Amino acid sequence: MQKDVILTPEGLENLKKEIAYLSVDKRKEVAERIKEARDFGDISENSEYDDAKNEQAMLEGRIATLEDKLRSASVIDSSELDNDIVRVGSLVNVKDEGSGKSLKYTIVGSTESNPSENRLSNESPVGKALVGKKRNDEVNVQLPNGKARKLKITKIEVA
Repeated sequence: MQKDVILTPEGLENLKKEIAYLSVDKRKEVAERIKEARDFGDISENSEYDDAKNEQAMLEGRIATLEDKLRSASVIDSSELDNDIVRVGSLVNVKDEGSGKSLKYTIVGSTESNPSENRLSNESPVGKALVGKKRNDEVNVQLPNGKARKLKITKIEVA
């Protein structure tokens, strides 16, 4: 059973675009590869045909997974967000009490997370610690590497 997927409006658009691209353009591309591989002759010993069929199976699996996510998606309504409490869709400014660095995180659902862009999942250790907190709250975060961080929320904005 697919768990609920939380998306921002931008994330919903990206998901729809990916499904459209895979369903139309990529399917045509793979179908063409299968057709070309068939033209090589006996398909029982044709590695190009096998590769193309495997790619087709992986493509169909990816499309099915994305469509499941889309069906179970709930989209964050930015008009319901405020600057008082951290939720999915919030842009959170924090100060790392250990290093003194100021950081900005956008809290998103797990489907849209990208730590290299500071887009943290609400299910990640830092995201989970921040959700539900208010400005000036301090949170202690146990990181996967075993280290602990103390973060102070300095500002909350609607992303």
